[in-house]
Amino acid sequence: MKPAVSRRAGLLAAGAATVTVVLWASAFVAIRSAGEVYSPGALALGRLLSGVVVLGLICLVRREGLPPRSAWRGIALSGVLWSGFYTVALNWGEREVDAGTAALVVNVGPLLMALLASRLLGDVMPPRLPAGMAVSFAGAVTVGLSMSGGGGASPLGVVLCLLAAVAYAAGVVAQKPALGRASALQVTTWGCAIGAVVCLPFAGQLAHEAAGAPLSATLTMVCLGVFPTALAFTTWAYALARTTAGRMGATTYAVPALVVLMSWPALGEVPGALTLAGGALCLAGVAVSRSRARDTTAVPPAEPHEHPARR
Repeated sequence: MKPAVSRRAGLLAAGAATVTVVLWASAFVAIRSAGEVYSPGALALGRLLSGVVVLGLICLVRREGLPPRSAWRGIALSGVLWSGFYTVALNWGEREVDAGTAALVVNVGPLLMALLASRLLGDVMPPRLPAGMAVSFAGAVTVGLSMSGGGGASPLGVVLCLLAAVAYAAGVVAQKPALGRASALQVTTWGCAIGAVVCLPFAGQLAHEAAGAPLSATLTMVCLGVFPTALAFTTWAYALARTTAGRMGATTYAVPALVVLMSWPALGEVPGALTLAGGALCLAGVAVSRSRARDTTAVPPAEPHEHPARR
């Protein structure tokens, strides 16, 4: 690949990852808002159905066919775990904790993602990952014991967010091989469709709650499907196809800070001091896991007659 082409591809992938991070951060705030009206399962189904409609129309316009048979296993696992289970667990968790706290806890997911990708995909695991995971887990426990948003950070909410993080990590690792066999749009569309099928048992709740919901809450749910789901999941898949799962997971480390900044003016929620301390521990664990041991190997000097460029 030519350097200019490689640089352009890298910039496009970085741009796609940035779009994903910003939209996913907004999702935590939108879920907290719409969750006051819609129950967790109904909100997940409404969000996924909205996303599938948009993605389906794009597939029709682009004449995208069905993914190849070899990609379906990864798409199905990702759809069940990430689009389905993760979405419901996160919606439920955000009924118990505020948006910033949920983002801090779910941000343990990238560490789990790096560990799973190392074991299952052969990605290079950062040497300090186990220590980083321990520090981040301590941070999650601290968040769970803290006071946040004027009330207690429910242990149930923290556990649900941790379960969402596990599903998110497993879903991404399952998705990665599928992206080598199908396009990002195909993987995203059919993953969301499978997630919607998983959430179909909540169809009755969705119909009942939508009938009495204010228009603003329903529009928020639809926007969750269009932007943080249809658009952001596609940009995520595009970027993930061009790098490792561990590195893509690292791009989401900025999400909690963005969520806190967004939820303060939008929801009036500011995590308490102990919650922020727990979040700092989570991020410190990330820093430890991504750090590299100092290389103390001495580099032998070049011979006097040897030109460096000819080594």
